[in-house]
Amino acid sequence: MDVVAEILERTAKDAEKFKPIHVKKHLELEYDVGSLLAVDINDLDAKLINKEKNDYIKNLTRDNIQLLINQIWQLPTERVDDAVVVKLPNAKTLLPRSLPVPKEKTLTKWESFAKEKGIRKSNKAKVHWDEELKEWIPEYGYKRAAAEREKDWVIEVPGNADPYEDQFAKKKQAKVERVAKNEFQRLRNIAKAKNIKIPKMGVVNPDMANSKDLVTAITVAKSSTASVGKFQSSLPKEKEARGVADITPGAKRKRKMPVVPSMQERSENLAIIDSVLNKKPKLDVTKALSKHLYKEQEMLHEEPSSKKPRAGKRGKKKGGNPVAAPKGGKKPKSGKGVHKASGNVGRKRR
Repeated sequence: MDVVAEILERTAKDAEKFKPIHVKKHLELEYDVGSLLAVDINDLDAKLINKEKNDYIKNLTRDNIQLLINQIWQLPTERVDDAVVVKLPNAKTLLPRSLPVPKEKTLTKWESFAKEKGIRKSNKAKVHWDEELKEWIPEYGYKRAAAEREKDWVIEVPGNADPYEDQFAKKKQAKVERVAKNEFQRLRNIAKAKNIKIPKMGVVNPDMANSKDLVTAITVAKSSTASVGKFQSSLPKEKEARGVADITPGAKRKRKMPVVPSMQERSENLAIIDSVLNKKPKLDVTKALSKHLYKEQEMLHEEPSSKKPRAGKRGKKKGGNPVAAPKGGKKPKSGKGVHKASGNVGRKRR
């Protein structure tokens, strides 16, 4: 009996956690099950909103969702893959979209041709069996290229081809042209889908070119020089291309600086003013100490003299010939003087 009472008590506590599925309303809600919409037309309780706003709105939302789920489970159900599924009826309410309806993607030239001829895309295998190599080769990727190099280690020269022509280089160039053609076609499809006019790039096919294509090719060739066609000779009665005359050779387009916010500009200016006003002179202690020591050494080595020698004149050496003084009355930089009579070098007098 104690065990039964404990189970009943536990069941009662669990039942208190979950609210009942039956909700009573003064007025029935308006439902649109196809749009999963329920409209509550009952009046709100102003007292509960003022006292416990969040709890009141939370409970009200829970009750309305419970009523909507009850309406959904009244529809016929079916089981699909261990799941119970309800088929919703058609919607009655037209809900507004936050974004416009996306437009249909324009078909490329190949897609329109395939649709017209009824060609359907089939899933191809990623690998295929090669009888010559006796192994599975992928349709794309680096392993396919390695298999092709191993397979085409020798290429037969066609009968009408030059025997000295490099067939490997010719095959490589053909592959580069195919890749470039596919890339050009892809870019042209993108431009066509976005209604972008493709710029003229000279004559694409000389056999199918007309007079306009030739004029465009001449203009492109002239403007591709360093002088932008300024010094190129022109044909008689040839009109100057539009926009070429306004181009200055060597001119570069200046990039506009981005607009600086006012607060950032103000802070930068204040930082510059503070750095100027609060600038203190820097004292180089090592340099000042070396200057002071140098002056002290000069004062120690100097001898006091009462008479000052006149500028431009020298005294005579004892027992020697007179020494020529330099121009301007200055001492020679090397500290040596030249003897006037013999040309020997004499030491400077201290």
